[in-house]
Amino acid sequence: MPDPESPERPTQDAPDESDAARRRRRAQFLRELAEARELRARVQPRRAKAARLRHALRMRTFRW
Repeated sequence: MPDPESPERPTQDAPDESDAARRRRRAQFLRELAEARELRARVQPRRAKAARLRHALRMRTFRW
């Protein structure tokens, strides 16, 4: 179990982490997440299609 006080996971009040570095890490995470979703869609096309249909249904029934 990782130590919550470990230096590899900076807390919210860590002033040394720049905003640009945080945005870079977030962009990298989102790229990897999209890549993982694409891989899952290729490996499990039926499940991916069902997920797309469910998402489309949710979006159609969502009220602004």
